[in-house]
Parts: sequence; structure tokens; C-alpha cells
Amino acid sequence: MNVIAAVYLLMICSVRGFQQNPSITSTRRQILQTSNQHSSRTRQTSLFSSTQTNDSEPKNKRRSNEQYSKKKKRRRELGGKELKNPDEVITWRCYGIDVYPDDLGPSLDIDKRKEKRDGSNTPSERSYLTPPVISSLLSRLRIKSSEEATDGLPPILKDARVVRRSLDARRRKGSDPKYTYVIDIDLTRQAARNLGLTQQSGKMEIVDNKKLIGHVDDIASNLEDSKAKPRIIIVGAGPAGLFCALSLASSGMCTPILLERGQPVEGRGKSIGALIHRRNVDPESNFSFGEGGAGTWSDGKLTTRIGRNSESVRYVLETLVKYGAPERILVEGAPHLGTDNMVRLLRNMREDLRNLGGEIHFGTKASKYLIEDGKISGVEAECVEVIERTKSNPTDSEARKHESSKTFYGDAVVLATGHSARDVYEELYKSGVELEPKGFAVGFRIEHPQWLINEIQYGRDWGGRVFTKRPSTDAVNTEHFERLSEDTGKSHQGNLPVASYRLATDKAFDGKHNRGAYSFCMCPGGQIVPSSTEEGELCINGMSFSNRDSLWANSALVVTVAQDDPILDKYRSHGCLAGLEFQRDIERKAYQLGGMNMTVPVQRLTDYVNGVVSSSIPASSYRLGAVSAPLHEIYPKPLYNALSHAITEHFEKQMPGFLFEDALLHGVETRTSSPLRLVRNQTTLQAGGVENLYPAGEGAGFAGGIVSAAVDGLVVAKAVKAKFLTVDGGDGDAFKSSKSIGFDY
Repeated sequence: MNVIAAVYLLMICSVRGFQQNPSITSTRRQILQTSNQHSSRTRQTSLFSSTQTNDSEPKNKRRSNEQYSKKKKRRRELGGKELKNPDEVITWRCYGIDVYPDDLGPSLDIDKRKEKRDGSNTPSERSYLTPPVISSLLSRLRIKSSEEATDGLPPILKDARVVRRSLDARRRKGSDPKYTYVIDIDLTRQAARNLGLTQQSGKMEIVDNKKLIGHVDDIASNLEDSKAKPRIIIVGAGPAGLFCALSLASSGMCTPILLERGQPVEGRGKSIGALIHRRNVDPESNFSFGEGGAGTWSDGKLTTRIGRNSESVRYVLETLVKYGAPERILVEGAPHLGTDNMVRLLRNMREDLRNLGGEIHFGTKASKYLIEDGKISGVEAECVEVIERTKSNPTDSEARKHESSKTFYGDAVVLATGHSARDVYEELYKSGVELEPKGFAVGFRIEHPQWLINEIQYGRDWGGRVFTKRPSTDAVNTEHFERLSEDTGKSHQGNLPVASYRLATDKAFDGKHNRGAYSFCMCPGGQIVPSSTEEGELCINGMSFSNRDSLWANSALVVTVAQDDPILDKYRSHGCLAGLEFQRDIERKAYQLGGMNMTVPVQRLTDYVNGVVSSSIPASSYRLGAVSAPLHEIYPKPLYNALSHAITEHFEKQMPGFLFEDALLHGVETRTSSPLRLVRNQTTLQAGGVENLYPAGEGAGFAGGIVSAAVDGLVVAKAVKAKFLTVDGGDGDAFKSSKSIGFDY
């Protein structure tokens, strides 16, 4: 108010000419001094006040100082103001290099069929580096195209490699799908400074090129006296068992003895053929048991939650490529092998393992574990005839006869049996091995027409650009979108892969509480297969071949079951095996609903959520036949409520059109993961209460998928070598024995 009064008085003085009066001039000077002093105090108070309350100006100054410090730090990382080694080549990783499918043209970067026949040595990481990708990279780096470019790269870039490519099909305000690349570039420190490159996490980072892990054949050594080598028995030839055996054999210092209850892939194929055509379930050789484990006759997914860029995961992928997997798995954001690629790969692994000194015994089922005084010394096994294709007999399989039973003695036993080997859990439970229940999930397998998933995920303008190179499948997809041509306003040239999806919610209401519900093991262009391992039970799984070219898309839809879940109360008499008995009970019900002949019970998704039996059913990929049944009655009411709520209130909102009339539920999917875990010491990785017994992989409860199981097998191999060998086996620092990998469902 004092300031306002002073200003007002000055105005009056100016108007009336009071400035000519000396006394008035003196008065005005005093008023001005008072006003200035007050304004100064006001500014000081305002500044102090902003420091205490608003805090914006000091924050901006601090932020500016922090940014300046970061820039100084980044300059130091590049060598400081004066680069000591300006010509040193370093690798930068560039994230978020976007390319639209139309820019790539009518064909994808890598032709899968041509890849198998092409004899060129160009690695996939360079094959993906097409002109549109290079153009987007140069734009990101603010480099102008040069006529002096070598392989499309300007002289300033020494080299470039695609690390990963993933498809982003999220429809943001009608935006088109796009491929997002992660690319490594090599350039000198001086060039990096000239381009103004600075480290930003998730955008631009300096990469340490020091390779921590070598291939298995790079780390092998030999002992002169083979009799001195420890004998390590490995039960189960799935990903965990195979990678554990390869790691041990490659050390050259111990002899892995791999026991597999099922057949090698060639004999296993015959067992599966008998199941499909004659409905005969071989309890020892089927979709779940045999060389490669359950993942062999599945989609061969290589996605994992343990870190795609970690050294351990990269090592697993590179090893798979070494044994015959397509190189594109090193680049694709959601890599998969397909059953057809798995068969060839497993044969190569088997041959190399034997060449390294390992033993493999197929048709050998561990029936008893020799545990005495808290220490395991071997395994008793039941043996059957084996059908195997060998190098000496490469065209026709030969039968190998074994004695009906045999005892294997060793210094340690690695248990990598997979989650379907229920008899193993029961035998361990009787032997006093510490087991503990864990959460798991159960539900059904849902199947949609693949064209519908293409439309939901890509939209009508892009769904017609999906091609599998199977004429009959592509014709169905093309015809569907041609009928919608009036509603599509765009014409595209780029092609897209068959669409997939992932759904999840933690708010699936069961009537009292919220549960988790999610899709699992989604198989685009796949088929549904029986994965039963015992007569009188029916459970199913999904699989795809590498081209993913069937008419259907399928996925598990499951609901979580906690270890202390009330729905397990009626099975508590089985102790920690309560979850196993619950699974068995559901599978027996499914078998009965299907007619007790391996026919699968099914129900339209729309009828399931309404609680009514389907009066008619659409076609299914399940080859043993389908029959309409009340699947809404097979699980306890809380699980039905939770899954129905998830479908109607969450999944349909996440993917409008998912609740489709011809979407068909198949029953039942019960083996997403093991319902129990073998207790193991976090440091030694030995089983609780039993010395020299090492649980490993998905069946032991420490992994969830091909890659994480393989990594856990490597972790266990490292722990075994740490105890029995005096030197490190060479697997690098990536495999920390003190940390349990994998996750709970």
C-alpha cells in the first residue's frame, strides 16, 4: 500500500507542477527514498520466500548445474577436452531407430525359407541393415548421406550391426506399425565428439566389447587321466539338463552322464505319431517327455524375463545358433525356433556332447535316488528300447536294446526333470528331500482365427499385409480383408508377420478377492496338441512350426492359484504335493468330459462367460477331435468367476474383438509351471537336506521357459564345477551361483 500511495502522490505532483516548489521537491525525494527502500526489502523478501516455497528459480539453477556436470562427465568419458586417443574405436549402442514397413518394401529383411538354402556368410546382424534402416540411423545421428559410403555406411562409421529388431504394433491415434531397431555402431572417439554423442540410458550408450563368455568349444580343456574326472549324473534332457551337460563336458574335467526317460527326437516323433493317429499315450515318450523336453514340440519361444541383453541369455542364444538355430534369433525382439528347427538342433547338440566325452542314455527313467546319511550317490533306473538315428546310420533309425534296469553311480546328481515328472516329486518326497509349494496357474487354451488377431492387432488397413508363404493360409487372410476393402482407406506395400498378443490383469475378481489372470505361451499360426503323460488324464498345450502358417492362433488363458489358496484345502492331505493332486483331478475331469478317448472338451468363449453349453462349435486345430462340453463347471467357482471377469472386463477392453463368437476354449491347460519347488541353498545350489543333489530348471521351480531353464542349467553347472574342480569352467562372471534365476507364476 505504501508503494501505491507514493506513486499516486508523484502523479499528482507532476500534474500540478509541484516540482517547482523546493519544499514539495524535498518531500517527493523522501517519498522516493522510502519507496525504493520498501521495494528493495520486498525483493529480498520475495527472493527469500521463493527459496522457501516456490523454489523454482534455485531448482532451475541447480538443474542447469547438474546438466553441466553431466556434460563434463560425458566429455571426460570421451577423453576430456583433449582426447588422448582420438583414433581409438569405440562402440555406441543406439536405441529407438524406427523404420516403417512400407519403407522396407514388399518383402521382409530376412526370407526364412531362403535363409535355409542361402550359402552366404553374411550374419543376420548385417542382413537386417538394409538401406531404409541405414537411412533412419543416419538421420538419428544427424549424418548426411555420402557418395563415398561403403555398404551404405558413411566413412565416419567404421561398422554397424543390428542388435535387435522388434515390431511395435500399438495403435496410437491411428499410427502405423513400425519396426524399432537397436543398432551398434563403431566409430573413433574423435568422430563421436564431432557428432556430439553423449551417453543417455536407453537412448545412446557406450558398449563394453569385452566378451565375457565364449562358446562351449572355446573353453574345453582335457585331463590326462579320464578316470580322475568326477562323474556327474544329470536327470532330464530338457534345456536345463542339456546346457548343464554341455558346460560340464566342455570343461574337459568331468564326465556328464545324461539320463532321459523319453526317446531321442527321431523316436519321439514316432511316439507322437502313435498318439495323434491311434490315440495311444506313451507315458515315457510324448509331447512332454523326450529329448529337448516339452519345448521341442511347442512354439520354441526364446523370450525371457531375466534380461534379453544379459551375457547369460546371449550365450544361450549364440549356442543355439551354433548348433543349427537360425541366426535371426539373435536379432528378433520376440525370437522363436519352431518344432522343425528344434529337431535338427537337438541332434547336433547330442553329437557334440558325446564328442566332448559325455554320455547320453535315452529310454532311461530314474526310479530311485540313492540317498544315505544325507548324501546322494547315484540313481537306479528302468530302461527300455531306444530308437536313435546315428552318424553310422544317418538315414534310418536303429533300435538299441538295454538291460531292463541299471544303477548309475556318480559324484553328484543334477535334477532337471521338467514340471510334468510328477513321479519324480513323489519319489523325492518319500526320500526326505525338502520340497515347498509355490504358486501356479491353470485354465484353458483359447483359439481364434489368425485373421481375426491380425485385424485386432494391425487394424483393417494393415491386417491384409500378413503373409506366411503358405498359399492356403494367405488366401484366407487376403480374402477376409478384401471383403473389408470399402472400409480401408490406405494401400500399403510393406509386409508384417502373423500377429500375436499378450494379455494380463491382476484384478480378476473371483467373487471375494482379486486374482491374477493372463495369456501364456501364445502361438500365432499354431495348433493345439495333447500334452498328457498318463492314461486317463487330458491336458493340452500349443505349438507352432517356424513359419507359423496355420489358420489359427492359440494361447493359454490362466488364473493364478496361490500355495495357500482355499481351493486346495481338499487336497491338503497330500502335504506339499497338494497342487499336483489338484492338477491331476482337473485333468481327469477333462478326460471324462471329452469322452475318455483323448477328444478335447471345448466351449465357445461367449458361451463360457454366460455359463451355457455351446449348441455348435467351430473348427479346431486339435487333430484328435473336439466335443462341446460345460467347461464353465470344470474348475472351482472362484477360478471360473475370475477368468470370466478377466475376459469380459479386462481382456476385451485391452483387445476389442477378443470376445469373439467363434473363439473356442479347449480344456484344460494345467501345466504352465510347477506347483512346487525343491528347496536349494542359495550359495551352493544343493538341495536342502541332501548333499551333492542339485535341482535345476523349470521342474525344480527355478525357471519359466526354454531360455531361463538353459541359463539355470549353466548356473548349476558352475556350482558343480566350483565344488568338484579346482579351476573355473570358463562360463564367465555372468552366471552367479548365489542368485536364483527364474520367477514365480
